[in-house]
Order: sequence, then structure tokens, then C-alpha cells
Amino acid sequence: MTAANLPNGPVQWERVHLVVFDLDGTLYDQRRLRTMMMLRLLIDAGRSRSLTTIRILRAFRHCREQLGEALATDFASRQYELTADQCTLSEEAVKAVVEEWIDRRPLDILPACRCRGVERVFAGLAAQGKTVAVFSDYPASEKLRALGLSADIVVSASDPEVGVLKPHPAGLQHVLSRAQVSADAAIMIGDRVDRDWAVAQSHGMRALIRSSRPIAGVDTFSSYEDEIFRPFTELPPVGAPVSSSRPIRTSS
Repeated sequence: MTAANLPNGPVQWERVHLVVFDLDGTLYDQRRLRTMMMLRLLIDAGRSRSLTTIRILRAFRHCREQLGEALATDFASRQYELTADQCTLSEEAVKAVVEEWIDRRPLDILPACRCRGVERVFAGLAAQGKTVAVFSDYPASEKLRALGLSADIVVSASDPEVGVLKPHPAGLQHVLSRAQVSADAAIMIGDRVDRDWAVAQSHGMRALIRSSRPIAGVDTFSSYEDEIFRPFTELPPVGAPVSSSRPIRTSS
């Protein structure tokens, strides 16, 4: 889909001061990462002669999906409680598996899964004075560092100031407040219509969804090398002036 053929019209990038990226599935190829991680999980299962870790992770992801759909405001504790009940384990055991296999073990694989061209988009946005934020349902700082990317603002659902999963609007409102930017001067870039598109819509905010195929009524792109990102990936001649529209620079 070209920039001119988006269902909701072309993006007026000159009016955008804040670009908010989801992380998982948006900045890296999630299918590739999960395939590589499944291989590691199967090797671990063979060594331990147990499928408990795989069972915990599947139950945990399912519970988080349910909590997100319910707009739960107590997901931080409930995600472990519900998973523990399903797997007949302690919450501490579930948390230990999640922290190891979701937060830590994928870090060394992430660089090989990073979306092609995303680093040029990040660099181009910064060069043009845009504020870049990353807003993720999972802890994001270490993953972002592993991807070799940096943002002005990094927010995760588990942050004390947030405490909710997408599409609950509170998390994105926190990002907008930190950036001191209104929703009509911001855009959300994600990979899920039911989470990223929906949370942007709750604020009347523009969104782009990474997808290999068109989605009715949704503005999509398949690659960070698509035409829509060319204003940031095609660098100006050396010495050419660079416009600055950044309203605030906030440390992550």
C-alpha cells in the first residue's frame, strides 16, 4: 500500500510531533523470534524431560490476552495468579519462568530479528526533530537496547504510572502527557488492530499497522522501507537545513 492510498488518507508528517512505536511484532519479526525461541524451549524440555515451561508460557500469554480484552486494571498481579491457577503452580514459579524466558532469554536473538530499515526510520525521525516513544505491554528498555535502538520516552504497561494493558487508554495517555503532545499531533505505529489501532482510536489518534496484507479500513504498511517512511529514510544532502518540530526532549 502506497502512502497516497491509505484508507484514511496520506499522513501529514509535518504535523506529527510525536511518533509512538509498539515494540513486540512492530520493531522486530515476532514470528521469527518465536520460532527460534521454540527451538530453545524444545531443547530445554528435552534436557529436563518436562514440558512445564512451555505450558506456563502458553497459559501466561493466554491470560494476558484475556486481561487486555477485559481492560483489567490489576493485570500486574492477576497475570501470575491466573497462570498459576491454570498450571497448578506457585505464582513465584510462574514469575521466574516468565522473567527468564520472555524478558531475558530472547535478548541475544533480537538483533537478528530486527525489522529491516527500522533503524533508519528512528534516525530520520530524530534528525527531523520528532519525539520518538516506545510503548509496550511488556518491559521494553532491555529489548530496545538489544535491538540497537533508542527512544526519547520508553513506557511499559507494568510501569507504576501505567498499570494497564492495551487497549486501555491510560497507557497511551501517559505517553502523550510525558511528551506534552496532543493526540492530533501524534501517531501510533504497531502491529495489532485490536491493541495498537484500538488504543490510538480511543484518543482520536492516527495509527499505522505493520501487516503483510491490507486490512479493511486500517492504514497498514509492510516494511519500514515502504514509501510512507521515505521522508525519514531518504537523507537530505550534506549541509541542507533540517527542520525541528520537537516540542520536548524527554529521557527514557
